Amino acid sequence: MHKVYKYNSCFSELITQYISERRNSGFMFDNPAYWLYRFDQYCLDNKIQEVSISKKLYQEWASISASETKVTQNNRLQALRGFSVYLNTLGIISYIPHVLPKAEKNVPYLMEDTDILAFFEQLDRYNPHSTVNSFNRMATEYKVLFRVIYCCGLRNNEACSLKIKNVDTVHGVITIIHSKGDKDRAICLSEDVRKLCSQYKAWLVSLCPTSEWFFPGKYPEQHIPKTSVDRKFNEFWNATHISANIWDIKDQLRRITITIRYRRFLKLYAEKIRFHQG
Repeated sequence: MHKVYKYNSCFSELITQYISERRNSGFMFDNPAYWLYRFDQYCLDNKIQEVSISKKLYQEWASISASETKVTQNNRLQALRGFSVYLNTLGIISYIPHVLPKAEKNVPYLMEDTDILAFFEQLDRYNPHSTVNSFNRMATEYKVLFRVIYCCGLRNNEACSLKIKNVDTVHGVITIIHSKGDKDRAICLSEDVRKLCSQYKAWLVSLCPTSEWFFPGKYPEQHIPKTSVDRKFNEFWNATHISANIWDIKDQLRRITITIRYRRFLKLYAEKIRFHQG
């Protein structure tokens, strides 16, 4: 499910057409769609009327703000460059930069077993201390979602958009539909993960009988957003005692990206999860 942006500048129809064609080719294209929305707003605010991306317009849009990283600047300019290429294929002469600002290279930190265990310990301690039912429900969802991501090697967006019908807890198979490159694939679950998903699925259906999502968000008719998963991962990881030592060396490594690599199936407290029935 893609977020729908409303484009209103002189480029609106062409941007919508461009995004539609890219998605029909099998690309998710959510990040470029967002940056083209920002570009569309920029053109609207600056009363751009000419349906063509001039070098001057590109350079004005390319200016980096004080709070912007090179990675963010590179992402938005990549999106605009792709759109410029598309306009040229339609006969609309537009500026295409030969070189984009280089994004900072992230140095990945590969988590050891002790790091992963520390992360899941913090995850299992999580209690939202809220009377809002959806927050308490999602606290349980996170415990299952991060285990499924880790044990099955899923991308975050793949886990977030899983539908109940695509999780076969009888035969232990998860089917991923329309993933990267518009490809489908089946993932076999280890027995402990199958049992975990089976118990969780029964619990979820009793709470949200009308939801089609395996990990529904605050509102059951929508799946949990990837941004929420990213934020929660950082929250749980930063709460570990190990993370403090790692972030102490960030000045030397510039930026450390915490990554979970699917190396092998591990039993990570799957049997310890208790589901709240009320």
